[in-house]
Amino acid sequence: MRLGGLLRSRHAGAALARLTLLLGLCCAAMAAVAQVIAPSGPVLIQADAIVHDQATAIVTATGHVEVSTQTHTLLADQLIWNQRNDRIRAVGNVALLLPDGEVIFADETELTDQFRNGTVSGLRILLADKSRFAASSGTRTDGNLTEMLNAVFTACVTCAGNPSPPAWQLKARRIVHDKAARTVRYEHARFELFGVPLLYTPYFTHPDPTVDRKTGFLAPTYGTNNKLGAMIETPYYFALAPDRDATFSPLFTTREGTVLKGEYRQAFESGRFETRGSITRPRARDGLELAPGRDTRSHVVAVGDFRIDDMFRWGFTGARSSDDTYLRRYEISDDNVLITNAYLEGIKGRNYAAANAWSFQSLREDDDPGQTPFVLPMLNYSLYGPQGAYGQYVLLDANALALQRTEGRDVFRLSGGATWRLPYTSPRGEVYQLSARLRADGYAVDGTRQSADADELVVDGVEARLLPRIALDWRYPLVRPGPNYNFLIEPIAAFIVAPYGGNPRLIPNEDSLAFEFDDTNLFSASRFPGRDRWEGGPRVNYGLKVGTYSSRTAAYAMIGQTIRARDDTFATGSGLERSPSDYVGRIAIQWPNFDLQQRFRMDRGSFSLRRNEIDLTLGPDDAQLAARYVFLSEGVITDELGERAEMNLSSRLGIGRGWSLTGRTRHDLRDDGGLRLGAFGIEYNCDCMRVSLEAVRRLTGDRDAPPSTSISLRVNIRHLG
Repeated sequence: MRLGGLLRSRHAGAALARLTLLLGLCCAAMAAVAQVIAPSGPVLIQADAIVHDQATAIVTATGHVEVSTQTHTLLADQLIWNQRNDRIRAVGNVALLLPDGEVIFADETELTDQFRNGTVSGLRILLADKSRFAASSGTRTDGNLTEMLNAVFTACVTCAGNPSPPAWQLKARRIVHDKAARTVRYEHARFELFGVPLLYTPYFTHPDPTVDRKTGFLAPTYGTNNKLGAMIETPYYFALAPDRDATFSPLFTTREGTVLKGEYRQAFESGRFETRGSITRPRARDGLELAPGRDTRSHVVAVGDFRIDDMFRWGFTGARSSDDTYLRRYEISDDNVLITNAYLEGIKGRNYAAANAWSFQSLREDDDPGQTPFVLPMLNYSLYGPQGAYGQYVLLDANALALQRTEGRDVFRLSGGATWRLPYTSPRGEVYQLSARLRADGYAVDGTRQSADADELVVDGVEARLLPRIALDWRYPLVRPGPNYNFLIEPIAAFIVAPYGGNPRLIPNEDSLAFEFDDTNLFSASRFPGRDRWEGGPRVNYGLKVGTYSSRTAAYAMIGQTIRARDDTFATGSGLERSPSDYVGRIAIQWPNFDLQQRFRMDRGSFSLRRNEIDLTLGPDDAQLAARYVFLSEGVITDELGERAEMNLSSRLGIGRGWSLTGRTRHDLRDDGGLRLGAFGIEYNCDCMRVSLEAVRRLTGDRDAPPSTSISLRVNIRHLG
């Protein structure tokens, strides 16, 4: 029987679709379809024509068929529903949208049991993460198990009309996607890269794309170098629980045997813990020469961070190596010093309290382990008082330190201070801050040490000092707005009055050795990074900042210097040993695809550069050059550090279709320097795969870690490892 003869127009079909229970005859058919498709909710059917044959109990919808329920949508050119056996057959341009975001495409399909079971020909499946299957035919069981014949899987996004094969694909005689187990199984599978078959396996399985992590092998790393020989690292991942996992990564080498590496990670309600390490037992060495027997070499690193409550947290970082050169020889790390720290800290508003313990392992050849200090404990506390009627406030701070060595001097320090500050902004826009500070320090030194430098003469005893200081900071930012740019001119000055001296020879310098005069501390009341050295004497710090700014660009420059009446606090080469001091400054230019930063220190008389650091980045991400130049004249940072001149370059050039060339170099620009490191690589990076091949030449060595040449290959394939 026909409804209205036969509804042939799209408009008539749409009208019928919106009347889902129209007329008694149609009501019976619609109710039956609803029971099959969505018994818990309404169903909407749209088509160019709908025919119900009561004699055969078959409903036929043709032309732009769309069946919608609360959870599923089925599209097809033709839909045939047999009421007697509850079987739905869809033909032509079939698309089934599932609740989890998966879309099944087919040339033809037969479905039963509310879409849970069915057979499909010309199958294509688009998963929620854009991964896809394709097969000549397939079956679906219990809405969970999809079996595909003559099938292919890829996680690569392919463009319509592009005949090129995806970057990678897995083809198999049979593929089974088990949604309940969240696995994909292959029988007689071959792996293709850019359409070229590379590997065959009779059986293969991997987690389906809904799995964030699952126990199994990760992508290996291949390589070779002149120290270890040919090598392969094969990581195996353990998904131990939702809150913890581990990775075991044995490194197999032809010259040094096997290195066992591992990582363990765990998340807690209050924080996290992570540790990694390695161990090996190679042939013993005396320098670069083999020696009888075997050595056990290892390292360990651990990190933890935990919240106690809204105010307090505690944590630790730790690192240790079995010997000085293990990390470099096995190319694990280039660190010269390994630091271990445990801490407890609390923050409430602007107030802060912390307790720290530190230990160090120096890996430098000339360092004496007996002279390497450990700190147990170091206590810090700072308290901001409430603001007064004029904005003034008081800052209290305290510090306690116990620094000890197995050989050499031990230092114990108690320090406390109070700072009063009064900020003020004048009606003309001048910004002032008046401050007064008083600090008291007490030291106990145990262990006489006589240095060649007379300033480092240390004797046993107790010393105390009282350190007052008054300072006035002033700045006058003058801004001229423009239609596209804002212009800034800002003179800055700081006037400081303090007594001369304040650095008795009994007090050793432990925490202010790496002093550097630069633009970041030009206007500081005290330029030393720690408490062991005090900057005394009256002085004036002054400078000028100019710049122009817009929504996308910025360019500014700052320069300044210090004038001192008299002070012997600073060593020769620091830039502050004379008055006026050297000039320090910064230049910065930031444009789209262009970033230049320069920090410098310039001799006050000759205007020659004593310190010059330039960082330059040019170009977009796919055609970028980065350069870093560093020049330090002798004694700029410490008396022991000689002249240094170095250039680091890195680049990336995209050559199309996901391919890039990379390079990096490090040059020592001194007369006896030269190339220290050179590397060249090629990368392929797309939505589903990353491959990198890099060759590195290191021309520096350290004992049994000689200069080396290495080649490494890393392959990461989405969903496969």
